[in-house]
Amino acid sequence: MKILFTKTALLLMAAGALVSGCSKPPQSQKTGLVYNNKNNGGYERYRQTHPAPGPGLVPIEGGTFVMGGSADQDVTYDYNNVRRRVTVPSFYMDETEVANQDWLDYLHWISVTFPQDHELYYNALPDTLVWRKPLSYNDPYVDNYLRHPAFQDYPVVGVSWDQAQEYCSWRTDRTNENILRETGRLVTWKDQSAKGKNAGGGGAAAGTTSQPFNTDIYLNGQIKGAGVDGKKMLPNISPNATTGTGKNSKPVRPVRMEDGILKQAYRLPSEAEWEYAALALAGNTQFENIEDGKMYPWNGMGVRSSKSKTRGLILANFKRGAGDNAGVGGYLNDKADITAPVRTYPPNDFGLYQMAGNVNEWVQDTYRQTSFEEFEDFNPFRGNQYTNKRLADPSKGLYAKDKYGKPIKDAAKSNKKMKYADYLALQLGQDPNTVNGATTPPAVANGTPAGNLAANKAAISSQVKDSGKKYDPDFRGEKDTVSTVLYGTTTLVNDHSKVYKGGSWNDLAFWMNPATRRFMDEDESSAEVGFRCAMTLVGAPEIYPNGKPHYPTKKPKQFKAN
Repeated sequence: MKILFTKTALLLMAAGALVSGCSKPPQSQKTGLVYNNKNNGGYERYRQTHPAPGPGLVPIEGGTFVMGGSADQDVTYDYNNVRRRVTVPSFYMDETEVANQDWLDYLHWISVTFPQDHELYYNALPDTLVWRKPLSYNDPYVDNYLRHPAFQDYPVVGVSWDQAQEYCSWRTDRTNENILRETGRLVTWKDQSAKGKNAGGGGAAAGTTSQPFNTDIYLNGQIKGAGVDGKKMLPNISPNATTGTGKNSKPVRPVRMEDGILKQAYRLPSEAEWEYAALALAGNTQFENIEDGKMYPWNGMGVRSSKSKTRGLILANFKRGAGDNAGVGGYLNDKADITAPVRTYPPNDFGLYQMAGNVNEWVQDTYRQTSFEEFEDFNPFRGNQYTNKRLADPSKGLYAKDKYGKPIKDAAKSNKKMKYADYLALQLGQDPNTVNGATTPPAVANGTPAGNLAANKAAISSQVKDSGKKYDPDFRGEKDTVSTVLYGTTTLVNDHSKVYKGGSWNDLAFWMNPATRRFMDEDESSAEVGFRCAMTLVGAPEIYPNGKPHYPTKKPKQFKAN
């Protein structure tokens, strides 16, 4: 037995030596240049990766489905979600609704990062007055629902669509900052705190005003330097790299998008993504055949469990009928009178909790009754507003920042990549000192500050080509045929009307059907509306490839110079 083990070990060692001897450094398939070699220009090839979801998210493998198909009848006669087949790309989605504790984390960060900015804190507060009704005594919820620990796992409500957008932006930056600090690419939380920096997270370069970490600003190379760089920065093999702060003073660099380390932005899901995720038809699919459709996020036409251990229990938190929000004392039907903790009731086949009932959920889309007539069939969405990040100094490529350290964004000026001269001219025609609280110096053109905005615009007007038709970066009303003169005046629907879906604790079972849809103005809120976040998945759409047939992927041939 001992001899057999020795022979096996020798064979494995020989095989390992053979593999290592045959392995060659990666090289360009088109030029033959070796990657990751500092002697030939430092061309870098990054490890191809399928990134894991961010905190709180689960993967949703996309595919084709019939949007609006789960609605068996249009009882409201809205004619606003007629069946059409679409394809939803794979993405990530929050396992649960955003809870009160999650929102309190957000408020705490604001209070310690901007302790004197009472306006920012006030604007982030949910409207707890949504609980007040003229003919009901709900005042205890006004005072307790958000902050009392008894409700910390309950979904946050009273949050507008606009507030949800701000939360998604904050969550993106905090997640990426934490990744960088925990992995040593920025100074650790402990070292940051010891230096007396901003308690909520800093990251500005040495010698500048400390501002909170922002992902876009970081990726643009504007958060680095002594006191900011961590001890485990990535090596910089560029021939232009200067002596850095790494071991033995070797050049180091911040993380880039190409490294695959930072997460994509958190955002609200599109309406199509939300409806697809709620149905979770993947649980009833085999070899591209959907064996059974769904009316709710679970199988069957009813709203009660058919399993032996939970037979008869209500599967979601909703209103059974007028005056029946909880059931009969002693055996409450859905175990809740208002909302319920976000992990109550069984998850659907994607592992998502509360995709029906509890609270309605905001989605990203702008509402139109006839969206189904105009949607694209791939990744359908309505609400695009295209923007560009403003440059504070075009000569250095630095983004202009507002007082919160976020990049200032302007409406896009073109639907395609502009010529550099036109792009530069447009950037120089703006004054970062006068918009959105920016604190950066004005742009410099040919050594002359762009202080006289009118004169500067006149000087560059000849450089910007006029296409003959002004480009509109706002596509929320794409293909609308209605007159815009009275739009929003004779109807409640306008470009600020946003979709919410899913049904709530105070809705009848009809609204739990994933195809149903309603709308509310983006700055309004309700005790029956919350939200959950999503994240774009980059790379291959197949999430669970094991056990499925695949074509083999061949490696490119190595080039050898003669």
